[in-house]
Amino acid sequence: MLRAATRGSALARWQTTHIAELLGSTADVEPVLVTTAGDRLADEPISAIGGKGVFVKEVQSAVLFGRADIAVHSAKDLPAATPDGLVIAAVSRRADPRDALVGCRLSNLPQGALVATGSARRRVQLRELRPDLRFAELRGNIGTRLEKASDYDAVVMAKAALDRLGEHPSVVDVLGCEVMVPQVGQGALAVECRADDHRVLALLAAIQDPVARREVDAERAFLTTLGGDCTLPAGAHAHVRGHTLAMRAVLADSIDGRCHTVVGEGDDGEALGQELARQLLDLVAQ
Repeated sequence: MLRAATRGSALARWQTTHIAELLGSTADVEPVLVTTAGDRLADEPISAIGGKGVFVKEVQSAVLFGRADIAVHSAKDLPAATPDGLVIAAVSRRADPRDALVGCRLSNLPQGALVATGSARRRVQLRELRPDLRFAELRGNIGTRLEKASDYDAVVMAKAALDRLGEHPSVVDVLGCEVMVPQVGQGALAVECRADDHRVLALLAAIQDPVARREVDAERAFLTTLGGDCTLPAGAHAHVRGHTLAMRAVLADSIDGRCHTVVGEGDDGEALGQELARQLLDLVAQ
């Protein structure tokens, strides 16, 4: 039996069920539902309640203190630093990493359209594309955001979340990674366990996807190099091409500032992520 710490949202429970299905007969998985700060303060902007990590700290603590054996996360929710005592033991096969506009296509948004998103990264990139756009704060689970979509000209969410929950809104404009650079780890699931739990480490090794792991490690190296206290909007997307890794990354001067984008490729994904982060930090500092 594996006890899997997870949030209680429909998407989080789908993700835990998916990991259980990947493990198959090697382990029975029992969900351990955890409420996070991000769940309790659902009406507050993420930046106001601690930023990256507000959806994972309590889930990680459940594993660290023995209430659970593994923690199942959307990789995009993980902060740059993994807590002492834990390790990302597996990254499963990655789903679609792209963002999507729901309710209206980007090309059809009227002048001064109101777009809802709780993500500063999405906001600054859309503003680069369309300086006329206005923005509204929107948080909540996928169902809540879809219910509120009609209050705005469009809302932004991860394509993978729509796919996983079988949601098919009438208008969905999937934005290519060259148009909107995704969040680090977007579309990937990361499973943590205690670093000294060799039984669980062996079980999780069987569901590791080497391509997804290489991409996510490169993107997380980018995030780590930016600095754990970096509050500027940032994103990165790595893509394996044969033996080479291609990567696009973005960093904004401020929440309302200009976006800087860099691209690169190389065999060493972590070195590539670190280099692109340094380039962006230099651009922002100028």
